Amino acid sequence: MKIKNIIAIVISLATIGIVACQSTSKKTVQADFNNSLDHINEIELGKMLYFDPRLSKDATVSCNSCHNVMNGGSDNRQFSAGIRGQLGGRNSPTVFNAAFLSVQFWDGRAPSLKEQAKGPLINPVEMGNKDHKEVIARLSKIPGYVQAFKNVYPGNDSLNIENLATAIAVYEKTLVTENSPFDRFQEGDETALTEVEKKGWETFKQVGCTSCHSGDHFAGPQLPEGQGFYMKFPTFTEGNKYEKAYKFTKDKGRYAETKNKADMFMFRVPTLRNIALTAPYFHNGSVKELDEAVKVMAKSQLNRDLNDEEVASIVVFLKSLTGTIPEQTFPVLPPTVGFVAN
Repeated sequence: MKIKNIIAIVISLATIGIVACQSTSKKTVQADFNNSLDHINEIELGKMLYFDPRLSKDATVSCNSCHNVMNGGSDNRQFSAGIRGQLGGRNSPTVFNAAFLSVQFWDGRAPSLKEQAKGPLINPVEMGNKDHKEVIARLSKIPGYVQAFKNVYPGNDSLNIENLATAIAVYEKTLVTENSPFDRFQEGDETALTEVEKKGWETFKQVGCTSCHSGDHFAGPQLPEGQGFYMKFPTFTEGNKYEKAYKFTKDKGRYAETKNKADMFMFRVPTLRNIALTAPYFHNGSVKELDEAVKVMAKSQLNRDLNDEEVASIVVFLKSLTGTIPEQTFPVLPPTVGFVAN
């Protein structure tokens, strides 16, 4: 075959391929923030704010940076990174199902999701703003946000810290994981759990884990908003090899906030839902594996040394608490025309 004919065939095949690709490709939809302004609601505004790094001083850190809703609601790091790469002093809890907790943060210093949303904004390690006025002043330079706040919160001076925190909290209340195997089992579906998982549930109760991790969310009793359920951690330290290895008591817990001696080493009891997705564990993120975390809890809180079978059984049960992560899509953020980050 002549070279000229070969070239012609190659060109023909390439053309057919291009046409085929063009005929099967979907039409690209351009993201336009202005198109969403007329029908924007409180949840959508909160979602924008949650994902927007411009809330931080140097436009590098968003709420989602540390509490990733595309994963398990945390960042799977021992300590989260804030502006300029600074590391915090405590592990980031998952944001999923946080709406069911009566207080927020490991030490319970925020009585609600709304108040929690205000904290990181002015934490020098996290988002680094001097005060809330600095955040509002920055967003006020973005016309899209000015109009969005007016649409969601009609009236004068709608772009303020109270509305900002409210919107974020309203969005976070949608971050609920449901339909875990254990949920289906509790609703009467005996086939939702395997026999091994059922045995793990019984072991979990027999060992004494439910003395703290009770209730629908395995975070203790449902209390009024602002009233936290706290436990001393670790409770047993004498002869506890885990305290020596992981240095839990380096953090004074709630005492650091209240300066009340009764709050020394007291921490809010965390939820166990989706625990398999949120490693590393504990307030200092020092334990990487779930089976090790089970051993730590048994020794530190119940003064029990579990055997390998008991540990494995509880771990299998804990994995059955993994629910369905609500589907998320990235929001279209208002453009930054004429805006320069610090």
